[in-house]
Amino acid sequence: MQQKKIAFIGGGNMASAIVFGLLAKGYVAENIRVCEHNPDKHHAFNERGVFTTLSATEAIPYADVILLAVKPQNMEEACQAFAHLDLSNKWIISIAAGISVSALQRFLPTATQFVRVMPNTPALISKGMSGLFATSSVTPEFKRYASDLFAAVGQVCWVENEADINTIIAASGSSPAYFFLFMESMQKALLEMGLTEQQARLLVQQSALGAAEMVIANPQTELEILRQQVTSKGGTTAAAINVFQQQNLEATVKQAMQAAIERAEEMEKLF
Repeated sequence: MQQKKIAFIGGGNMASAIVFGLLAKGYVAENIRVCEHNPDKHHAFNERGVFTTLSATEAIPYADVILLAVKPQNMEEACQAFAHLDLSNKWIISIAAGISVSALQRFLPTATQFVRVMPNTPALISKGMSGLFATSSVTPEFKRYASDLFAAVGQVCWVENEADINTIIAASGSSPAYFFLFMESMQKALLEMGLTEQQARLLVQQSALGAAEMVIANPQTELEILRQQVTSKGGTTAAAINVFQQQNLEATVKQAMQAAIERAEEMEKLF
């Protein structure tokens, strides 16, 4: 991985996941700076050798790469703090949902190279899934760097069209919450059926892990086939699946994912 000097604007959970993932892959701590307005968050970075600052203007001149990791509603204000600087030789990465490249260009008029990334929270344990989009002006070197950066915390998937980033949000950015909700519902049902909280948690989490690992271990096998292999005709699994199908689970999932996409599109119009 290229050891570029990188400045994180924002030091929240996702920024922390990326920073600590990079360090675990051998990225030099001295090459990372984090600008975070909450000084209480500085300790975790400092104890790993990462320099922190309250001022973006202190971090930006040092960096080759600027990673924007602030909330969408705070992006314009955060960029205003250093928009007056010459950013023509900087690589800009944004992980904010709903902030288009055109908005970033408006916020940072002297910058020329932008990559948008939609990571997800499993990056915290280096099991993330990140979708990436680059503008046509982005160099192959920058694309390789961005790939390496997010591969440090999971898998990466490039898309050709910026609009597809919103689909990535529905597919992976938001989807850990979908799975957590399903697992939460299973756990609550097991508690009502008389199992202890520890038993319910163990049964649900290990089953979810095992199912995911089976998908990974059988890349040539369709998900439908994997489901069918567990579902004996007239058996207990079939009885449960029938309830899901009667409740139109497939249509509900599609509707939920479309709602995520539509919200991302609405957010883009706000900035």
